[in-house]
Amino acid sequence: MASARSFGNYNLPSALADLLDNSIKARAGMIEILCLREDGEPTVRILDDGHGMTEDELFGAMRPASANPEDERAADDLGRFGWGMKSASLSQCRKLTVLTRKNGKYAGASWDLDDIEDWQMGILEHQEIEKLANPKLLERDGTEIIWENCDRLSEYGKVRAKEFNELLAHAKSELALTFHRYLAGEMGVRKKLTITFNEGALDPIDPFLRDHPATQSKPVEHLELEGKPFSVQAFILPHFSKISSAEHERLGGEEGFVKNQGFYVYRQHRLIMHGTWFRLVRHGELSQLVRIAVNIPNSLDAIWKITVDKSEAQLPSGLRSRLREIVKSLKGQSGKVFQSRGGRIKQTDGKTPVWAKYVRSGEVRYYVNREHPLVADLLEHEDREVRQSFGVALNLVEDCFPAVSIGEDFTTRPEMMNQSALDRDAFLERLDAALPSLLAHCDGSFEKLWELLQVTEPWGGQSTLVEEHLRLKGWKNA
Repeated sequence: MASARSFGNYNLPSALADLLDNSIKARAGMIEILCLREDGEPTVRILDDGHGMTEDELFGAMRPASANPEDERAADDLGRFGWGMKSASLSQCRKLTVLTRKNGKYAGASWDLDDIEDWQMGILEHQEIEKLANPKLLERDGTEIIWENCDRLSEYGKVRAKEFNELLAHAKSELALTFHRYLAGEMGVRKKLTITFNEGALDPIDPFLRDHPATQSKPVEHLELEGKPFSVQAFILPHFSKISSAEHERLGGEEGFVKNQGFYVYRQHRLIMHGTWFRLVRHGELSQLVRIAVNIPNSLDAIWKITVDKSEAQLPSGLRSRLREIVKSLKGQSGKVFQSRGGRIKQTDGKTPVWAKYVRSGEVRYYVNREHPLVADLLEHEDREVRQSFGVALNLVEDCFPAVSIGEDFTTRPEMMNQSALDRDAFLERLDAALPSLLAHCDGSFEKLWELLQVTEPWGGQSTLVEEHLRLKGWKNA
């Protein structure tokens, strides 16, 4: 039982997800998670309104390795090894208590790693259950799981409020992503699920942003592996300029878009793993908008080598060539999304471009536009040496403009061409760096600054994003 604490690679969200799998299997429609901290000591309670367990069923569920992973499972069964409830719970706590009610009859049992001599499992009497259980469990069938002595959620039994809140925020986000199809009640899910976390309902986080009009949803491709069907569907997310700050934050997660590109593997509509290319291709900036859903049934668990904590899978060798073809075609399409947002040299669109050109005697030459406000300010700098150095640097950039290389690249692989900002955060960082100079150029007027940004590259092409950013800084009124 002590060794079970090290099974898998559990953290708080993955451990909770394993318990939620059991609740879904029990036909629960409502799951309530409470993570409490009293005097620095965390406790966790998970209550569902599923069909509950009889006493014999509870004792079987409490038994280590209570299921054979090679047994044929119901199509909607999210379990596999019969270790989930025990290994997930004990990975976070030293005492696990399970209370359950089925057909109006109660049962309760507990494992306490500090009192497990001779395999003594605690059996709770009816009065103990009534005293310990959530009042809702006493009114209807369901199951409640209680974690105590949560040493893995703390250091030496204590955890500070800030660290605990950060831990909970991460868990909420991960569960909203892992079970987003259940939370949204998508087609194929047997029953829509409501999950509350410390009394706040979780909203589904759709990693493909399918409701957005700019998302490109590719056709579903149906494949087979050893005679068992599964499906693959690819999505190309919108350019960052077309989504809100909230959407960008939810899609990027804690590690950003680049880390979250790749395959999203679902087992029975439950997300198993994401943010990997299975070594088919490398992570890259131009593919950061590509996400591919792979939907497998539990009958393919052994072939995909699903781990005990259901957080990892291995791509079967028979699929590598087909999926590599899909990925390569999509990377080019993702590049086109960025390419379409790049700057164009047009003097007639009312915007001040960064680059300009002139044609004389059949010769075309590109040069940095000296009328661009950032460029103009530096060319008029009060320090003569700064003015001269900047002018020389501009001439150097223009003289070494790689026209031939650009032409070759655009001719052979135009979808890979991109010079615009690839990342929303990078775009805003550059804007923030430029704002002091631009504000001085506008004599300190926020109104004139906004007018300037609307007609100046690259900000004029992202006016919605720029306006939102200025409002957050308090530099522009709604």
